[in-house]
Amino acid sequence: MSALASVCIFCGASPGGDVAYRAAAEAMGRAIVARGLRLVYGGAKVGLMGAVADAALAAGGEVIGVLPHALTDKEIAHTGLTRLEVVASMHERKARMAELSDAFVALPGGAGTLEEIFEIWTWGQLGFHAKPAGFLNVRGYYDGLRGFVDHAVGEAFLKAPHRDMLIFREDCDEMLDALAAYTPPVVEKWIGRPEL
Repeated sequence: MSALASVCIFCGASPGGDVAYRAAAEAMGRAIVARGLRLVYGGAKVGLMGAVADAALAAGGEVIGVLPHALTDKEIAHTGLTRLEVVASMHERKARMAELSDAFVALPGGAGTLEEIFEIWTWGQLGFHAKPAGFLNVRGYYDGLRGFVDHAVGEAFLKAPHRDMLIFREDCDEMLDALAAYTPPVVEKWIGRPEL
């Protein structure tokens, strides 16, 4: 079991093609606040990022955004947050969000969202942290990805305990319950194995 104080949300700067995605982002923002948790996210006011932040703020929650300087120039920074941290690079953004957060959830998004959650997952595999990571599978958005991860296990490119580090849920409250109940698996470390 992990004690959660902050949940990091990775999601699209786009609203997506279905209103269900925005509704899920708003529901997640409210659910985080309802549990007395802090929201950490990418700091933008657009797309699903803006939706999750606005919902959390409207519910009276604490919201910390982390945005690279280059994106503040594009006028996408959310100026109504509890705190907006401006960092030098995308790398610093991810590292800072990881530092501020106890758990991570990917809402629907594109390449950036996947890159962020996969880096967190990789760090967990390597033993750099023991924090939970999950995908909010809105309208089956991540069904194909889940199938790919299972395929990678079947093809021996991924160990089953590493796959099991990922949490897939369709409901915000079920996701937060799973994050709070998460116990990291005991897995063989990659470094030091004889075949390396």
